[in-house]
Amino acid sequence: MPRHSRVARVLWPAIPAAIVIPAVAWMIISPTSTMTRATARPPAQSATTPVQPAVTPLQPPAGTPMREPPGTGIVLSDRARAECPRTAVACADLDDQVTWLQSGDHITYGPVRMEPGRAGQPTPRGTFHVAWKAGPHYVSTSYHVPIPYAVFFAAGGVAFHAGSLTASSHGCIHLTLAAARHYHEHLAIGAEVVVF
Repeated sequence: MPRHSRVARVLWPAIPAAIVIPAVAWMIISPTSTMTRATARPPAQSATTPVQPAVTPLQPPAGTPMREPPGTGIVLSDRARAECPRTAVACADLDDQVTWLQSGDHITYGPVRMEPGRAGQPTPRGTFHVAWKAGPHYVSTSYHVPIPYAVFFAAGGVAFHAGSLTASSHGCIHLTLAAARHYHEHLAIGAEVVVF
């Protein structure tokens, strides 16, 4: 086998990560990026006022709720509310393609839109528990693509994570970046997840 073929076979899986990760980092730290530009001058600080660090839209202050924009108009069906038990912390309705977090009968976040697995690799239905979580820069070991803020809850690497809401996943549940981050921050290891 020619040497260049062996090198290409070894390097090919690393190429998407090698391109995507630096591109995302450049967008975040670039001085011309709209994500890092300040839109208003901060108020003058007095000697008794603590200095607050600059915050970008990707990093809201701790404790800031990350809700979907007002006016999304997502309303849960009576069927969805009935199928999500009070013991669940996260529920996902595959038919209506919505998910939410709750505490007992009270919805604490959402409902938000999501994209489930495709026909050949469907998202499994059932009751699960959060097994582990990965950070914002995690790359899938199976598909070699970024899956930011993954919250793994089912066998086979099925997780909630940031992804396209127009392209089906390999069994995971795609969320917006804001929703994935919120799920990552608010779903504890062991939390009950119900998918129906």
